[in-house]
Amino acid sequence: MDKSLKSNTFALGACYYPEHWPESLWEKDFRRMKEIGFSVVRLAEFAWSIFEPKEGEFSFDFFDRVIDLAHSFGIQVILGTPTATPPAWLTSKYPEVLNVSQEGVPYQHGQRRHYNYNAPIYLELCARIATKMAEHYKDHPAVIGWQIDNELNCEMNVFYSEADHQAFRSWLKNKYGSLTELNQLWGTVFWNQSYTEWSQVHLTRPTVSDSPNPHQALDEKRFFSDSAIAFAKNQVDIIRKLAPNQWITTNGLFGHLDSHKLADECLDFISYDSYPQFSSIYPDKGPNPLLDRKWSWNLSVARSISSNFCIMEQQSGPGGWVNRMDMPAPKPGQLRLWTYQSIAHGVDMLLYFRWRTAAFGTEIYWHGIHNYDNRKNRRVLEAEQVGKELEMIGEEIVGSKYQADVAIVKDYDNEWDGELDRWYGPFNSQSEMAWFKVLQRRHIPVDALFLTKSSTVEDLLKYKLLVYPHSAVMPEEKANLLKDYVNRGGKIVFGCRTGYKDNSGHCYLTPMPGPVAELCGVIVDDFTMIGPNEAPPKISILGVEEHQEIIAESFNDILHVESDQTEVLGTYKNAYYDGQPALVKNTFGNGDVYYYGAVFNQEIVNLLVDRMQINSPASDLLKLPEDVELSIRKHMDTEKALIYLLNYSKDPKEITLKKPIKEKLTGQTLNGNITMEGYGVMILEG
Repeated sequence: MDKSLKSNTFALGACYYPEHWPESLWEKDFRRMKEIGFSVVRLAEFAWSIFEPKEGEFSFDFFDRVIDLAHSFGIQVILGTPTATPPAWLTSKYPEVLNVSQEGVPYQHGQRRHYNYNAPIYLELCARIATKMAEHYKDHPAVIGWQIDNELNCEMNVFYSEADHQAFRSWLKNKYGSLTELNQLWGTVFWNQSYTEWSQVHLTRPTVSDSPNPHQALDEKRFFSDSAIAFAKNQVDIIRKLAPNQWITTNGLFGHLDSHKLADECLDFISYDSYPQFSSIYPDKGPNPLLDRKWSWNLSVARSISSNFCIMEQQSGPGGWVNRMDMPAPKPGQLRLWTYQSIAHGVDMLLYFRWRTAAFGTEIYWHGIHNYDNRKNRRVLEAEQVGKELEMIGEEIVGSKYQADVAIVKDYDNEWDGELDRWYGPFNSQSEMAWFKVLQRRHIPVDALFLTKSSTVEDLLKYKLLVYPHSAVMPEEKANLLKDYVNRGGKIVFGCRTGYKDNSGHCYLTPMPGPVAELCGVIVDDFTMIGPNEAPPKISILGVEEHQEIIAESFNDILHVESDQTEVLGTYKNAYYDGQPALVKNTFGNGDVYYYGAVFNQEIVNLLVDRMQINSPASDLLKLPEDVELSIRKHMDTEKALIYLLNYSKDPKEITLKKPIKEKLTGQTLNGNITMEGYGVMILEG
């Protein structure tokens, strides 16, 4: 099923908090929204006490006035269920709803997301507030959809209350059926951890050396995810029944949550909160950081769930809480640039966070498009420019799909198992970024592709190349899917530490890379971590000049060729395994598989992209500098396309158009050498 936002027009708007402002401002706000091209607001995701000031006493008068006024200005409304911030009367009376640290310390009222997903009374009270709201607003002409909670698993993605321990036991009983099976698949015979009663089984707790059972820890993360999904579904089922004509989404992509399963089981589409300035406090590692451009990868992950989706919160100003996350202000042009960054990656509805900066509370420095003074500043003017542009071309954008022939493959089991496992987990983000940086700067669009239980070979065959860097957890069924893809003409690139664990995280008792050894045409003869006090070896690429030798970073698989179809492309140098294969290409059926025995860096990625002759799809039309991102969205029924060019540099950049092309935002036909302004945006007719 296509879990995507379906709309005929592009909706632009803002997150709005009428409870923070005098009512005298509301009418002025909605009038100004309409003037600058806004058509939608999100309301109420933190307003439980306004709807239910005392237990069992409900009031809708406040938000009725807000929503009716919005409707009078033609502004549509997305309502948040307010369950991310349970009120003080609730946490005081029912302390069992509070989340608890792994050490057993309850988190107290006073921030947000301080609850757990499994306390029966909390599920009951959340269901009741969702029921009351849906009953009241199901027929309101302004209300178009619902956001469940807010940013599930944000701030806190581990849960250790007594309710969670009890729910974990029930989850395990359902999964394993017996303690005998659980003991076997958790490997509890190791260090004498075997369980004889279900009451002995818990979520991970503090241990000596902070090293829990890795198989228990993997199941724990699967349980956290299922708990969050069940929590959302508790509300979704109610709203679906009571308000079938209003869509349902939720926002965020946070840890220990299978967002693909969440969408499949609960949502009409996913929504994402895009804050490119997080790159200033969480920069990508390695040389040549992408900074705010790295957010295009996050948007690709959101797009892997819903090809057309909503940005529920788009950064519009400097950001930060009172005590952390001090992000600088967007430079002139960046608000517009980031807006089109989201649109280029599949967004058909976008709301800025927020309309006006809060004058009180933790987020007084998380600025919106308006400052405290409510005057028309440069950010408002940029948003107004975007509003006018989208009024002009929005209908041409909606429904078109991002185009990519290359995908970086991910899955939740490797993500979660790799959090604890230092023998491969940290390599994934390093290799992902090496590939993404190179593809971005070579103007080769790329998707994120999550392999799930429902993935089919047709899903994979959409791509000419799959990059699956360090897929340690490789069940037989996944390996068979990849074999089918390659046999039918696909290309895959693997990195070190591939294929040596089963679905429970046990190591196979076979040569690595386990179930994909035949696919790769090699087995791993030897392997080593590169220690902190030793220099990594180099790889001599056969047929390539000496000065282009590649450093084999972090970990080395020493390979042994097993197939006549396998070609050695590179060998190790300056190590005890001098001359042994490090990079191979195997022909399997109608396709090819590359196995690289180390962690990817940009040098080896560039070499592989050259060797595989992966080129930009716009190379016949454009010549672009590295600082400019290329994205293409196409309407599959008409083949009409829009080519997005985004300049992430503050400096003007020259692009070359190889034939006359119409630029949609200005209406001009361009040709030859053109200068893009710093932080500039161009949309070309494809």
